Amino acid sequence: MSIPNQHHGSAVKPLRVACIGGGPGGLFTAIALAHNVPGAAVDVFERNLASDVFGFGVVFSDATLDNIDRVDPILRNTLTEHGRHWDSIEVHAKGQVTEAGGNGMSAVHRRVLLGALRDRAHELGARLHYSTNVSVRSLDEQGVYDLIVAADGTNSAARESFSTDLEHSVEEAAVKFIWFGTTFQFNGLTFLHKQSVHGNFAVHAYPIGSGLSTFIVETDEKTWRRAGLDGFDMSTPPGESDGVTQSYLEDLFADEIDGANLVANNSRWANFRTRRTQHWHSHTDRGTPVVFLGDAMHTAHFSVGSGTKMAMEDAAVLAQTLAGHTTDLDTALSEFQQIRRPQVAKVQDSSVPSLAWWDHFGEYYRELEPWQFGFHFFTRSISAEKIRIRDPHFVEAAERAWFEQNGAMPLDTTLKIAATEFDSRLLSIVDATSELVSLTDGTSTLVARHDASATVPVFTAPRSDRTTLDPKAAAQLDALCSGEPDAVVVRGGTELSRVLSAEHVRLHHHIPAIVLDNEASIRVRRAVDRRDCAATLVLSGRADAVAIEGAPVQTPGTIASETSK
Repeated sequence: MSIPNQHHGSAVKPLRVACIGGGPGGLFTAIALAHNVPGAAVDVFERNLASDVFGFGVVFSDATLDNIDRVDPILRNTLTEHGRHWDSIEVHAKGQVTEAGGNGMSAVHRRVLLGALRDRAHELGARLHYSTNVSVRSLDEQGVYDLIVAADGTNSAARESFSTDLEHSVEEAAVKFIWFGTTFQFNGLTFLHKQSVHGNFAVHAYPIGSGLSTFIVETDEKTWRRAGLDGFDMSTPPGESDGVTQSYLEDLFADEIDGANLVANNSRWANFRTRRTQHWHSHTDRGTPVVFLGDAMHTAHFSVGSGTKMAMEDAAVLAQTLAGHTTDLDTALSEFQQIRRPQVAKVQDSSVPSLAWWDHFGEYYRELEPWQFGFHFFTRSISAEKIRIRDPHFVEAAERAWFEQNGAMPLDTTLKIAATEFDSRLLSIVDATSELVSLTDGTSTLVARHDASATVPVFTAPRSDRTTLDPKAAAQLDALCSGEPDAVVVRGGTELSRVLSAEHVRLHHHIPAIVLDNEASIRVRRAVDRRDCAATLVLSGRADAVAIEGAPVQTPGTIASETSK
């Protein structure tokens, strides 16, 4: 069926769409348009050969497949036929394994997924052009396309030509990562941690079928340089891999992968870049609408495994809005952005604590016991009670480990700061001024002061969601702690910056840290949620105590009675 087109007056012609980029976003755009806009003519242009596939596995959680499956079953079918599925996630540290269930996920080799999407797009009538390097300008000059879709990835050339219109920003992570495969077969998503003579390395690994597992390695820059892994020439064209690093990591993780080989594919070190964009569409000089999707517009750290999913969901919504406004493409694109931007922002916001965790994993590995290290990892973006719904045994095991060490549940554990002894780790703020903060557990009271020379000083965290403390804030904390205070109270800032500040005090200087929940977060949380968040911070080792406005909620622990039997 043909549809009207806004650029051809009253003529009845099919919508002509050009997609730049033959990855999952571009191919699923063609598939979704075939379902939603009958008669649409779609050309997909990919600069690489059809046989060129960089990377290894792509991951999808069970909960995220429905939006894509409603458009076309190709993804679910491919995962079922060729992928691997698991429910539990494992964290390996210092010879111990921490495992949490209720995390249904599937993964498949990127090459297999692209092949399935390519075949399905072709079956539905899309024309695929490989080894064809096009630009928005060159396509626009042809004068035959009503819409140009730019899905050309995180290093999008199309985006760069519209940089002033889109308000695009980039934040670079502190740690280095490199992507390999391995012939070793992991059972599911597995996180390995290893300390070499040069420093700490961590691995994200998961099975992807095709006889391979993905093997992503991260390390901090100082360790990377000390290990001599900084010699690869990044100016070499895509395709060549870092053989020195491959050999080093094969030796380092030989025991964990039973001496299996690592498999390279354009494997080279990089720093992850989080991309955010205010405006997702624009026009060429000739007036042709141009819309961007997937990694060209937005990225979220691979530890939340959402890049491919978000690109395919973008494509699904774009096709839906185009179907609703076939004669008004500008309205369709505005609606697309209106729907997707908040959804993407939610994923990106939730990925920030996860990204921050990886920026500090070496420090956590060195300072925390294995059970607490694992609990710290699993609660980086979610509270203990939410995890308990998925896997109550995991949370109970962490609570039991704490109880065995302290004789009480986390919030019911005493905390002694100089002459003051609290019977609870959940405190109440009874007074807070520009000069002091007064805290109580209902019996004992502690006064902290905004004075660097105080025995309990107050530190105001920066208003920033950076994944690491900025040098100025870290230096201020170091100066406070150099006076060997009895404790440090952390207030202000954001939830993340308060936690990072408290951890700096606890893990770098081994001084107790009390986190003050801010007024905004208090207003939106029920009392039970405040207790959950406080217990999570204490049990994970992020803080020694948490203080809120109003009287603490005292609720008996869930493990103490069982442990004391």
